[in-house]
Amino acid sequence: MHSFGYRANALVTFAATILAIICALASFSDTLKSPSPTAQVQVLSINWFQNQPNGNDEVSMTLNISADLQSLFTWNTKQVFVFLAAEYETPKNSLNQISLWDSIIPSKDSAKFRIHTSNKYRFVDQGKNLRGKEFNVTLHWHVMPKTGKMFANKLVMSGYRLPQEYR
Repeated sequence: MHSFGYRANALVTFAATILAIICALASFSDTLKSPSPTAQVQVLSINWFQNQPNGNDEVSMTLNISADLQSLFTWNTKQVFVFLAAEYETPKNSLNQISLWDSIIPSKDSAKFRIHTSNKYRFVDQGKNLRGKEFNVTLHWHVMPKTGKMFANKLVMSGYRLPQEYR
C-alpha cells in the first residue's frame, strides 16, 4: 500500500500539471486574436520652443490624443500600458525617442478615450537639433495578460514638424 505522503505528492503533481496545461492553453488562445487598435494624435499648438542655457532644445506642446484600444482586451488581459513617444533622427543618433505621455488602462471600458493635454514629460534634445525637425508620433502599447507572455506593438503616425525658430 502507498503511504499518505506518496498519495498527496501524486495528487499535487497531477493538479500542478493540469494547471500548467490550462495556463498554456489560455496563453495560446490570445495568439489567435488579431487586434486592430486605432489612434489619432493632433498637435494643437507649440506652447514654447526654446534653447536652454546648457544648449539643449526643449519643446512644450498641446496634444489631442484619441484612441480605441478595446480590441487589445480579451478575457485574459489584466491591463494595458500605453505611451506616446516623439521619434526623430539626429546626426549622432538614428533613433531618438522621447516619451510625451503615458497611462495604464485597467479595463476594456477605459480603452476608448479622448484626451486634451500638454506633454506630460519634457521634450528635450541634447543639442540644437530640433529646429525645423520632422518627427513621428508613435503610440506604443504593452498588453499584460493574467497568464502567459506579455506582448507589445505600436502605431506610427508621421507628418509632424517643429518650427524653424525658437518661441
